[in-house]
Amino acid sequence: MPPLEIRMLVWPYTYTHRRATSMKRKLTITVDSELLPQAKQHARLRGVSLSSLVEASLRAVVAEETPPFSERWRGRFEEARRDDARYEALSRKYL
Repeated sequence: MPPLEIRMLVWPYTYTHRRATSMKRKLTITVDSELLPQAKQHARLRGVSLSSLVEASLRAVVAEETPPFSERWRGRFEEARRDDARYEALSRKYL
């Protein structure tokens, strides 16, 4: 069975999630009593469940916290030695 692709817009994020067969877990949250009806209406107007709206928002927040590529790899590479035969071969080919 091919993975299911879900695409939805949760302001200000566009969220695409490719889901194969993933397990869901229940979560109990407490929100302000004035927020809940507004959140339900927001989800209803977009044709999604409140659960999927919360899940998409959580995924967007988690994705923001992933460090950029440059930060993840900073300091992990050594400068190439100029007398290395591999350096010379690559510099002739690409420089």
